[in-house]
Amino acid sequence: MIRIALLGAGLIGREHAELIQTHPGAELAAICDPSPEGKALAERLSVPHFSAYVEALEKTRPDGAIIALPNRLHEAAALACIDRGIASLVEKPVADTVAAGARIAEASEDRGVPVLVGHHRRHSPDIRAAKKSIAAGELGGLVAVNGMTLFDKPEPYFQAEWRRQPGGGPLLINLIHDIDALRHLVGEIESVRAFTSSAVRGFAVEDTASIAIRFRNGVLGSFVISDAAVSPWAWEYCSGQALYHPSQPGPCLFIAGRKAALSVSDMYLWRHAEQDHHWQHPLLREHRPGDGSRTYVNQLDHFLAVIRREAAPLISARDGLATLAATLAVEMAAREDRTVTLDEMLATAGQRAVA
Repeated sequence: MIRIALLGAGLIGREHAELIQTHPGAELAAICDPSPEGKALAERLSVPHFSAYVEALEKTRPDGAIIALPNRLHEAAALACIDRGIASLVEKPVADTVAAGARIAEASEDRGVPVLVGHHRRHSPDIRAAKKSIAAGELGGLVAVNGMTLFDKPEPYFQAEWRRQPGGGPLLINLIHDIDALRHLVGEIESVRAFTSSAVRGFAVEDTASIAIRFRNGVLGSFVISDAAVSPWAWEYCSGQALYHPSQPGPCLFIAGRKAALSVSDMYLWRHAEQDHHWQHPLLREHRPGDGSRTYVNQLDHFLAVIRREAAPLISARDGLATLAATLAVEMAAREDRTVTLDEMLATAGQRAVA
């Protein structure tokens, strides 16, 4: 049995606890969370409870740790795990700043202790199927991509003051998942341009954004996101894989290539019947379904393999750093009304993009 310490027992932390408890190859070594809710969860699951993560790591000596703490605490907790040779799964974002993410990546690489970043969509059957189709050359050379994440968060969600302030909006909370999926499927991002608006709620933080993306391989993309719009067009709905949202099967991402186009998450491939056909010929529609697996179970299975040193992290700390830098570039591009490159973002911490 692989023993895992859970650092942070908030909404996603509690889901991790339940997944570990029901997994035949894992067990909870400890829950570390100073809140009464964290202590109650530990008591309910009959596992040791701690208020300080260093004490939890020292006293329980787990095989791995899941870091589901507030973003500003990711760096210190990840470094504490690395110092003790403990593989960790760090919930997204890898850190709250590019510099902090860079320090985690460097420590992980220097010490040879793996860090897996919790961009769970890469473990989702629809994203897996899309990656397989692209890698197999079914779409040919990629040309363009377009996507959207549109949903309506309720008023009580914004009772927390930090969600009404810069950094608490859909860019860093939600778009970061889409950015990671785009990097995974399409390629590394070269630069972004963006516009944001807070016209719906009038908060200091954005509620809507539109983004133009240039990828290093020449692909161009666009994306729109809002947490103030009613729609079924978001991965959380379309994939049927989210923990807290209803399933609304359909597409939310469209990838077009020289040979075919693919819609995700409904996973339809559109292609010509003959190689010499063009825009005046009808298209054939073929289904490319996933394997029916569950995203978060897949992620835990992978993390166990990482802990056992049987697999390299699918999303390493450096990979997660590139996703964080690209997401922060969107915020900067909108705020400063200019194009922002990933090289510029990473240079602030003396880093380079993932090759």
